[in-house]
Amino acid sequence: MAQSLSSFADLIRSAAHSAVHLELRDSYWIDYEDEALAKWREGHRLDPDDRASWWRPWLDLVQEVTAKGVAVRRARVVSEPPSEYTRFLHSFTFTNVAAGEEIRWLSRRDASDLALPGNDFWLFDGRLVQFNVFDGEGRWVHTDESEAVDVTRLCGAAFDAVWERATPHGSYEL
Repeated sequence: MAQSLSSFADLIRSAAHSAVHLELRDSYWIDYEDEALAKWREGHRLDPDDRASWWRPWLDLVQEVTAKGVAVRRARVVSEPPSEYTRFLHSFTFTNVAAGEEIRWLSRRDASDLALPGNDFWLFDGRLVQFNVFDGEGRWVHTDESEAVDVTRLCGAAFDAVWERATPHGSYEL
């Protein structure tokens, strides 16, 4: 069962100042028969000048939220050499940046001395954390939410530590 975009959309729209996302996995479930992945394997890349072909409705939501002044930032901790999924993801991350998301990448080896939570998360305005729990194959299982101050502080500190060390997308090369 996939997370409902409408409920997440409501959550990110409720942010007044910031929505930060920490990704810790090298791959997420992808249908290996997926048309986009198959095309990517054949050398197809998204055209920066053809915005209509980019992933919707996510990019529209990011534009909407950032237009009202909310900082949307994403940090990805990845292994090097990168997985096929990471290379695929990297190839179209420019679309997220064009929509208004700031994205940085950090090599897993450069995160070894950081205290990081066990799951990916979104942190909204430093007050509400939503953990995304995945199974071993990278399939989304469920979310857990917390407004506990110790949990939101832990996640905020983890994100900030990764963000400080990470490389902005435009400078990160695989």
